[in-house]
Amino acid sequence: MMFKTLLCAAALAGISNQLNAHEAINYQFDGPYVIQDEAATQSQQTAYWICHSQLISSLVSEHSLKRPENCGKLPEPLLSEDVKQVMPDSYNGVKKVVALSDVHGQYDVLITLLKNQKIIDADNNWAFGDGHMVMTGDMFDRGDQINEVLWFMYQLDRQAKAAGGMLHLLMGNHEQMVLGGDLRYVHERYELASKLLDRSNDALYGEDTEIGQWLRSKNTLVKVNDVLYMHGGISSEWLERQLTIEEANQLFRANIGRPKAELKQDELLNFLFYGNGPTWYRGYFKDSFSEAELDKILTYFDVNRITVGHTSQKQVLGLFDNKIIAIDSSIKLGEQGELLLIQNGELTRGLYDGSRQAL
Repeated sequence: MMFKTLLCAAALAGISNQLNAHEAINYQFDGPYVIQDEAATQSQQTAYWICHSQLISSLVSEHSLKRPENCGKLPEPLLSEDVKQVMPDSYNGVKKVVALSDVHGQYDVLITLLKNQKIIDADNNWAFGDGHMVMTGDMFDRGDQINEVLWFMYQLDRQAKAAGGMLHLLMGNHEQMVLGGDLRYVHERYELASKLLDRSNDALYGEDTEIGQWLRSKNTLVKVNDVLYMHGGISSEWLERQLTIEEANQLFRANIGRPKAELKQDELLNFLFYGNGPTWYRGYFKDSFSEAELDKILTYFDVNRITVGHTSQKQVLGLFDNKIIAIDSSIKLGEQGELLLIQNGELTRGLYDGSRQAL
């Protein structure tokens, strides 16, 4: 293990030469990665931490994790089986909803936005009461605080349920890519964890991990009141196939993590996971897309609006008289972002500075 650590430290030094001092220090810390011990006679999880570029492990006890000493500010999550339960994909009578998308590892921007909009409190805990939060995918890739985002959302999932609210964490194309082994956009910070744990990045979130099990329980589409949410969009091809939300969510959960080549061999899975499927579709933003086509889609799902991420905007944007709401506000750039608030039928942009404007 010491030899492996020295090799990885040397690799990290090569990366660090291209970083400023603050970033280089941060890259020496990562985790926790909570993994089921297959060799144990009883169900046992081990938490793996990277502290000063060295691997430290600790057993999970009473669902709680204790960060090792001198290990930065890595998350110390309280684990919960409740957050890994498959939840319904349709809800009515929800009083208030907040939605955002495409965080891509920009933890600091995410926290600032949610604090300024009073969705979380000063200690980063859920403060939205019985409201519902919808995150329409793409927490993974590009940025360098992926695990901070994941464990924070895991915490909100547990806290929202306890408060009578709900977090709907929808799978985006980048969740599907990483879990399926497409690692083109993984940030270089995570090279060290893969080497020290001797796991590829997708295996760090495999079916034997806490985060991997949590993600695999989630929906890809959800209907809240009269709004349908997903990452990319619903194309007219969906209507031709006569799919239901429930059928699609079951197929996504059953097949996420399968290699791209396998998915493409199945006509239906190829549609769902790629092309005009709900995690990749961008048709709403093309001149050729018409309101008449949109109205047919809305009627099919019995909704008044569709809310999507995936296609970057400068702000939360309404199209076709707000029948389409685009909520990818370019948080991934690491500078600022917005969110959508729906309460009493009113649509509001929640700005980065905490102010709000009617959509």
